[in-house]
Amino acid sequence: MINICIVEDEVAQADLLRNYIQTYGNKTGKQFAITHFTDGIDLVDEYRAQFDIILLDIQMKHLDGMVAAEKIRKVDADVVIIFITSTVRYAVQGYAVDALGYVLKPVPYLQFEQLFDKAISRVMAKKQKLYIKVSVDEKQLKLDCDNIYYIESQRNNVQIHCADDDYVTAGPLKKFEEMLGSHGFSKCHNAYIVNLSYVEGVRKEEVLLTNGIVLPISRARKKEFMMALTEDIL
Repeated sequence: MINICIVEDEVAQADLLRNYIQTYGNKTGKQFAITHFTDGIDLVDEYRAQFDIILLDIQMKHLDGMVAAEKIRKVDADVVIIFITSTVRYAVQGYAVDALGYVLKPVPYLQFEQLFDKAISRVMAKKQKLYIKVSVDEKQLKLDCDNIYYIESQRNNVQIHCADDDYVTAGPLKKFEEMLGSHGFSKCHNAYIVNLSYVEGVRKEEVLLTNGIVLPISRARKKEFMMALTEDIL
């Protein structure tokens, strides 16, 4: 199931897009769950990275599509954004929020289908990757596990160390061990879960990561960790 959000204040345009998606689904055999909002403010309010594709009108009453996209990108780097607009003057701004493209109103089906094909291809490629959703500062973030170096226990919380930033969310560490243990992560110490893809080496009581970080490895965990590392390499 692919989750689509239409953000469009004109009912006729929203219905047209919904019909286009259903036509595309009938043609390709793909299934879609469609949500409709009439304003950008409805989209960003309590956004939880729940959509795969957003069809976003630019000119709306309370919060225009460009500003809404900027806010979405702060918490979701992966959702595919397609602008629906009546003017091309916003096209350049679309690159700043990594929009896939834009369709001019009135929306012709052929142009919609061509761009939607690209959107679906991008979504399907991303669905092969592993993500986790975490609550950080009362916001729901979607983190690409490929970007996680290691996860560190901090009493009742955990700190997720990523390539772009560090994120603190509620623990316990065991929850993340259960989620990621079969996806290339392994516990080297009671306080650390490591992404094995970033392990450069192991020496005595230390794990060396490719970013220069050195983590402790406990005697109790070393054998299991080394087995997991060997399997990951193979």
